[in-house]
Amino acid sequence: MRSPQPIEIECSPAEAETLCRDGAVLVDIREAAERSAGWPAPARHLGGTALREFLEARTQQASQVLLVCAMGQRSLRAANALREAGFDQVRSVQGGFAAWRAAGLPCARAEDALDERGTERYARHLQLPQVGLDGQRRLLAARVLVIGAGGLGSPALYYLAAAGVGTLGFVDDDRVDRSNLQRQILHADARVGTPKVESAAETLGGLNPDIRLVPHALRLDEHNVDALIADYDLIVDGSDNLRTRYLLSDACVRGGKAWVHAAVHQFDGQVTLFAAGVRRGASPCYRCLFPDPPGAEAMPNCAEAGVLGVLPGIMGLLQATEAVKWILELGDALDGRLLCFDALSMRFREIRVRPDPACPACGPERRATTLPQAACRVSGEASD
Repeated sequence: MRSPQPIEIECSPAEAETLCRDGAVLVDIREAAERSAGWPAPARHLGGTALREFLEARTQQASQVLLVCAMGQRSLRAANALREAGFDQVRSVQGGFAAWRAAGLPCARAEDALDERGTERYARHLQLPQVGLDGQRRLLAARVLVIGAGGLGSPALYYLAAAGVGTLGFVDDDRVDRSNLQRQILHADARVGTPKVESAAETLGGLNPDIRLVPHALRLDEHNVDALIADYDLIVDGSDNLRTRYLLSDACVRGGKAWVHAAVHQFDGQVTLFAAGVRRGASPCYRCLFPDPPGAEAMPNCAEAGVLGVLPGIMGLLQATEAVKWILELGDALDGRLLCFDALSMRFREIRVRPDPACPACGPERRATTLPQAACRVSGEASD
């Protein structure tokens, strides 16, 4: 039924609330995941075909139907489309639920919703249908261990903390040196000489005080690696030496863990995910990619060879991305793919990595060996 007098297509949240008291119907057209942050208290939840059927059933009624979305754009487009289809009593709430909440109007929340601070902090995750409340709860329940609080560990830890990984452990036995500050952004000049795990905990606690931070001020070795990783769901490797990488790879195969690896050298970086521990025979381990370690002279660390300061940041961010995807089971993991980055040409290339049936660590006749210390350099710094 067409109204004899057209009405404005938008209304303010305050006007919408008044109209609802006078008999108008408020309809929240957002996806279920978006409503994790709450919804206008008087709203119904309808969308798509259900909304159209609802409107058709009301063609003989004069009361208005008000549409609300997150920010007001989708509801305005929907209202325009419905008016063109003949539903003249449809209006859009200007500014959406964000404006409704900012105006202090009545809101409702699900019983299992996050608290108000968590809802506000993770609002952009909650708006993603692929994440939503269920995904954010998975992040909050996850336990991730980062090896090294240096060049790679700094951006990885920063973004994992920001994403709401509920338990975040980090291993480092080094102290902050002024030469670190060109790339290790967790630390500050005033903390030179402070243990890196203490400096990292101070920064991350300031960023997100609602997660659990577990600093491990120790050197990862063959005596503690198995017990250390046992408490975590996923490992992120920010070390800068071969011994740690082989040690970690073997332990993750034994312990049934996946781990995200990255490495940097001057202007080049690489990142991948090794899942042989959870996908035995279908995914490679580090030894499948590098069966035999090179000599110490072939793999200088950052202190010896230098590194472009932003490069560990790029690779560490990619590690954090892979970690979040793994926890949420989203997209295609870098499992079996080594992503290589050349900062000078600003190009990526991808190398396929297949599981080696003869691998001594993850093959059918695996021996789960540990690389002897004498086989490669043992760095005094395991955090770049």
